[in-house]
Amino acid sequence: MRVAVTPAIEVRGARRSYGSVVALDDVTVRIDAPATGLLGRNGAGKSTLMKAILGLVRLDGGEIDVLGENARTHGDRIRRRIGYAPEHECLPPELTAADLVRHLAELRGLSRADAIRRASEVLFAVGLEEERSRVIGSFSLGMRQRVKIAQALVHAPELIILDEPTNGLDPTQRAEMLEVIRRVSQDLGVRVLISSHILDDIRRTCDHVVVLRQGRVTLDRPLAASAGEDDELLIETVGDSAPLLAALTARGIATEPAGEQRLRARIARDEDRASVRDAAAETGSGLRRLHPAGPSIEDELLEAIG
Repeated sequence: MRVAVTPAIEVRGARRSYGSVVALDDVTVRIDAPATGLLGRNGAGKSTLMKAILGLVRLDGGEIDVLGENARTHGDRIRRRIGYAPEHECLPPELTAADLVRHLAELRGLSRADAIRRASEVLFAVGLEEERSRVIGSFSLGMRQRVKIAQALVHAPELIILDEPTNGLDPTQRAEMLEVIRRVSQDLGVRVLISSHILDDIRRTCDHVVVLRQGRVTLDRPLAASAGEDDELLIETVGDSAPLLAALTARGIATEPAGEQRLRARIARDEDRASVRDAAAETGSGLRRLHPAGPSIEDELLEAIG
């Protein structure tokens, strides 16, 4: 008998407008992957949706459940169970990282001893153990972003929400931040919802993606290629493709012409890809390009973003 699992977040028909601007337009989505990316251009409705999930924005219509509790009626209880790292600059520069994270842990109900211990643990987890006694005002932007994640984790939440965590970071800081986020979801087992307008950030950190465009969900899918998604291979040859077509057909791979010096092959098993290489070598066929016959995940995401 299957046991029903409560999703991290369930949004049903969420609507929110600011005057004539529609921020959320009948959004319905279920979020429960280890790490989910909320992707879209600036102004797509990502921040409004996250604030509604946190109970900081009241919807004009629809409902949101977070960890099985209604965001409209039980916002306080939900906020005790989740962590949040906002996009904007919000850290007091005169405090050390350890003092700030400890203080926020105490505000969330931990005893002083537990707060000190947890602050040390989460600062270690985000790579700031050697910098914990420095004042935050002396930190780089990347280090300040990691402090935000540390404070979001300090009370051992079941879910954390990160709003544009790589915004403004240089390539090195960005790579470090993405590694921290992946470690949180994979090693610490905390579910993550990350908002971004950068496709590569979502691809490198998330298992599932939800795309918003002008307040509507335009894509909701796992990031891993599903079974059968890449089962057709387009083969472009340098010269005549007929010998390769005959060799692949003889190997039991369904292959057909797809234009001049192009073949379309049906790939049913992983070893079929090796057979394409071997058949090309045996027939002396030069290969110009091999690629999936259908659109890639990147193509699908870019189309959904608009």
